[in-house]
Amino acid sequence: MGLNIVLFEPEIPQNTGNIARTCGAIGATLHLVHPLGFELSDRYLKRCGLDYWHLLEIKEWPSVENFLSFHPTSPLWFFTTKAPQLYSEVSYGEEAYLVFGKETRGIAESILINNWQQCVRIPIRGEARSLNLSNSVAIGAFEWERQHHFAGLKEKGELSQGGLKWVK
Repeated sequence: MGLNIVLFEPEIPQNTGNIARTCGAIGATLHLVHPLGFELSDRYLKRCGLDYWHLLEIKEWPSVENFLSFHPTSPLWFFTTKAPQLYSEVSYGEEAYLVFGKETRGIAESILINNWQQCVRIPIRGEARSLNLSNSVAIGAFEWERQHHFAGLKEKGELSQGGLKWVK
């Protein structure tokens, strides 16, 4: 149960490292679907994930087809610039798989056509092609968290100087 972030064939290690950090910070499982455009030992990947790797569960899949065949009834949501419905207009269940395509091409149109009702988009200007992958993942992930009342996440911050506390 819970939130799952799925990356189909990610190409840029820094994006995947940033996404890993987000997943570690919110307790989401990260699914990496091969082929990857980098090695998991890549120093840029590790650097962007900082010291969050121990907080993270990573699952690897040999191919998109393998991942999809293993999840025939899972609640998959495909993020694409081509969808008519907004990511904020759907209700994400307790378990959700937010699926994102590779940076250069997104998700294959054949997959989108076969899953049209589960396709969502983040609105952007018409002149723009897309958002950065790690930003898109963060937007989708925090919408899931918002819909689930940020359960299990830190409720408030604390100031570090002088013992000051936020007052409601």
